[in-house]
Amino acid sequence: MRMNPSAEPVTRPLSARSVVLSLLLGAHPPRLPVRELVRLVEPFGVGGSTLRAALSRMVAAGDLKRTDAVYGLSDRLLARQRRQDEAVRPHARAWDGDWEMVVITATGRGPAERADLRARLTALRLAELREGVWVRPANLARPLPGELGEVALTYTARPDEPAAALVARLWPLDTWAAEARTLLARATAARHPADRLTAYAAVVRHLLTDPVLPDPLLPADWPGEALRTAYAGYQRELAAS
Repeated sequence: MRMNPSAEPVTRPLSARSVVLSLLLGAHPPRLPVRELVRLVEPFGVGGSTLRAALSRMVAAGDLKRTDAVYGLSDRLLARQRRQDEAVRPHARAWDGDWEMVVITATGRGPAERADLRARLTALRLAELREGVWVRPANLARPLPGELGEVALTYTARPDEPAAALVARLWPLDTWAAEARTLLARATAARHPADRLTAYAAVVRHLLTDPVLPDPLLPADWPGEALRTAYAGYQRELAAS
């Protein structure tokens, strides 16, 4: 399955909700007292009354949990934080030439169910070889979710097609790399706190689409590690603020 990045990377202004989520998703543990949030959001142009209104809406929507005057991520967003952390620090292992293969066997699913399954498989950094068949090099040190067995069969395979040629068909690596370099340049050049938060939010979204391929299958000067290093530095900057 090919990714479809936009022709021009876009950094979008962040709302009060987005600022709070960015701060909490980067915090470990992801909990902050309201007085600390008031201080942290001020450089991003979010006032105290706007923040408190946003926090109330986020608790009502199930984005946050509140304990006394401390706000933390909900279980749903804790799962998102784990995915984000893994995007910055993926758990790769030495590659021996094997590939993961997931073959969808469930039938009779509606459009929403099919779209959800596609999103889940894409989040696992698998690519669609043909309808219902998803593959990737077996270089990630992570098990596939057990519930996947309810809708699919999983295999270890070794394709006859040269790995580099197969990768070139499955992922638009040049396009991903070009967008990564543009995002890295924008993030590095940003100076205002709101601009930096917006830029690095775009960076982490892009990292979530990195296929994390074995080094021998990547183009020269692949910018994935540089993008991760820059984002990790920004996380440390936020944690120290």
